[in-house]
Amino acid sequence: MPEQAVFQITAIVVLGVCAQWAAWRLSLPSILLLLITGMLIGPVTGFLDPGDLLGDLLFPVVSIAVALILYEGGLTLNLRELREVGGVVRNIISIGALVTWASASGAAMLLFDMPVEMALLLGAILVVTGPTVIGPLLRHIRPTGPVGAILKWEGIVIDPIGASLAVLVFEAIAGEHGGHAGAIALAVGKTIVFGGGSGLLAGMLLALVIARHWAPEFLENAVSLMLVVAAFVAANAVQEESGLLAVTVMGVYLANQKHADVRHIVEFKENLRVLLISALFILLSARLKIADVTAIGASGAAFAAILIFVGRPLSVFGATIGSKLATRERLFLAWMAPRGIVAAAVSSLFALRLEDTSYAEPARLLAPLTFVTIIVTVAVYGLTSPWLARRLGVAEPNPQGVLIVGAHDWARAIAKLLYERGVRVLLVDTNWDNIAAARMEGLPTYAGSILSEHAIDELELGGIGRVLALTPNDWVNVLTMQRFQPLFGRKECYQLPPGESSERVKQAHRHLQARWAFSETATFADLQRRAARGQTLKATKLTDEFGLAEFRQRYGDDALPLFRHKGDGRLEIITADGKVEPKPGDTLIAMVDAQEAAASA
Repeated sequence: MPEQAVFQITAIVVLGVCAQWAAWRLSLPSILLLLITGMLIGPVTGFLDPGDLLGDLLFPVVSIAVALILYEGGLTLNLRELREVGGVVRNIISIGALVTWASASGAAMLLFDMPVEMALLLGAILVVTGPTVIGPLLRHIRPTGPVGAILKWEGIVIDPIGASLAVLVFEAIAGEHGGHAGAIALAVGKTIVFGGGSGLLAGMLLALVIARHWAPEFLENAVSLMLVVAAFVAANAVQEESGLLAVTVMGVYLANQKHADVRHIVEFKENLRVLLISALFILLSARLKIADVTAIGASGAAFAAILIFVGRPLSVFGATIGSKLATRERLFLAWMAPRGIVAAAVSSLFALRLEDTSYAEPARLLAPLTFVTIIVTVAVYGLTSPWLARRLGVAEPNPQGVLIVGAHDWARAIAKLLYERGVRVLLVDTNWDNIAAARMEGLPTYAGSILSEHAIDELELGGIGRVLALTPNDWVNVLTMQRFQPLFGRKECYQLPPGESSERVKQAHRHLQARWAFSETATFADLQRRAARGQTLKATKLTDEFGLAEFRQRYGDDALPLFRHKGDGRLEIITADGKVEPKPGDTLIAMVDAQEAAASA
């Protein structure tokens, strides 16, 4: 019935978004709730049968959706990160992938008595990790050093490699290559040439369309979507699954080219990704059969445990021999390989295509075993990796750094003083002149909108423990608080008090319960006036002889304390609702009259 189909599609969208929201509220990996939702409305209740709903369109739709997710992932990859971690990433996606393939295949043969060919196919599918899981985990953990960049690159680049490897194994099983090394080598070459080539051409064409204004702005997202799908289908027409490489290459090219501004493309794809991930996991998990999942039993958990405790550590340590990574960094990399949407999609596709072959019986294990692996790895890594990162020193247990939103003149002065005192800072602004000025002063920066989901993925938040919004736009400051409260907590989210005319902003601020920085009167306009009349930043170390009273006596009541840098290195942002109670040994950072500051120097 058409009405039932409309109802089912609506349920997928509604339940998917609700699962994403619940995961955000509960600080859980969204994939877990999406998988549970799919199984509840699929095999448990029988409400949804994706095969009946979409028929032969199911896997074409899934394939295109996965391509769009990988394209969006490619847009987050910055080639500058490879200067430090390129060798490690290369080894992990080559040597590490082979080790993972071997360990997963061996475990499948050992635990399930699976035929060699089918075990090799399953192992190839599970080579991939899950960028849709790794990204949120990295945002939560905020690791320091190179491990964050390594995991981000691995999670996205390994997906087309693993999918292509699985296709080659499948075709060898099906007899399409006859197992000949020459034919397999030809398929690999076609994947690289046609996949990489079509992605590069599509990316160059889109950049040209945007730079030359060949399409109106309201059509640019549609043109982007058109070219992604065209590159994906064109590459797949020559070599199966090379389309995943095409869309990844297209995304990476657009993220690193300098000819066209693609930030609006990135933001559009971010919103699309949430819906696609929700729908895909619900559709694919709804196809599972309870009997197949229960038949795996404890052996499924044992299989995932082998991948976690044997396969991943062996692949990481084998791939990082001779690298400059510290042992603690290698240990953290060895404990982070959740599987995600690509593994789910590829396993479901091959299980369906093998139904009418001699491998139909063992092929029934592909999808349920992959989904069990996804659930176990996401749960284990998601629940334990933040704790392990702190124990290993890869993430700071109490990070003191400050994410400063706004890079205008006095915001840069604040950042520079903190940076010179050993506090990690990161300036964010959409104004390129402000960013350029900050970089000239040697300050870490990010050029872009703080409200973009893409920005959160790209920000290097290692060592950052709080956000301070200093922009002249009160609404941007409030929305920044909303965006970063799940990451830093309400206690560590600070913004300037809104101006007198911003009553609606004040109401929103009270709802969010963020903190007003410095004082109730320290609006952007007030701080701008202070800077214009010559006030400057001054760091004053307090002693038993020169305390807060003496500070006030020297600099006057007009001096505005901003920060308290404690003797043990901890930084405290002074707020409107808190008393300034520095102790001897602390350093008080304040805006004071320039002449008084010079006289006391």
